[in-house]
Amino acid sequence: MFEFEYPYVFFLIFIFIFCEYYCKEKSSAFYFPQINMLEKSSSFFNLKILKYLILVLTLLALASPIKKLNTVFIKNDGIDIVLSLDTSYSMKQRGFNINNPDENRWMVISSIVKDFIQKRLNDNIALVVFGSSVMTASPLSFDKNAQMDILSYLDIGIVGNKTAMFDSLASAINILKSSKSKSKIIVLLSDGEDTASKIPISIIIKLAKKHKIKIYTILISNYKIPALENISKQSKGKSYLATNSLILEKIYEDINYLEKSSLNKNKVVLKEYYYFYPLFFSILMLFFFLIIKNRF
Repeated sequence: MFEFEYPYVFFLIFIFIFCEYYCKEKSSAFYFPQINMLEKSSSFFNLKILKYLILVLTLLALASPIKKLNTVFIKNDGIDIVLSLDTSYSMKQRGFNINNPDENRWMVISSIVKDFIQKRLNDNIALVVFGSSVMTASPLSFDKNAQMDILSYLDIGIVGNKTAMFDSLASAINILKSSKSKSKIIVLLSDGEDTASKIPISIIIKLAKKHKIKIYTILISNYKIPALENISKQSKGKSYLATNSLILEKIYEDINYLEKSSLNKNKVVLKEYYYFYPLFFSILMLFFFLIIKNRF
């Protein structure tokens, strides 16, 4: 069944009718005694009818006739995630991978994070890296292949050798604060104490609570950092310790399991548009109108 996307366009016809009768240009009148002897071009083609046909067809095109084919409900199970990764000099240390001790920490981390990204098919994911400073490597995106390519190009020391851990959380919160997703999380991974941040923990916690962002912290270490535990606890996230690659894999699996929120279904109406038919004929008739008007 056909319907119009913009039916209110048809009200324009009343403006046209009004102007047709009340907005006429004044012209001087001349008397021709034998006027009835002149050939009347209107007998050949009624220009007035043609003009109204052009108007109607143009309004039909502007009103955009459509035919609804189907209504699809798309369910989105995704959430918005920022992965904040430490690229400081300490990531060069080896022995973290039980199966391959020659790999440094960053090689192991990038491989596990890539696997995590691949599993989050419906999620918007952003990448933040930090060292002495913080850099947004990728904004929120569904393009998982692009994000894995970006991870491949990132390396140790890309933003300096220190650890601006808390500043990276501030940047991650800034990415998520305007998100409309029902669930927003940050997964921070580091291997040591903060040595370069300028933003205090109290501000991080305050912002996370304000924007309802959960913060998961992962520390590659044998000992806990109370500040990270506090941030996770206050933001309703979770704090982890990873002493080897197998534990780190399980941590990301745990986060992958915990963070699945069902969002509302999005209604998508599939339409077929037919405006080009009346538009084509209105243009065609306009050419005829101009030709006939100039010839007769």
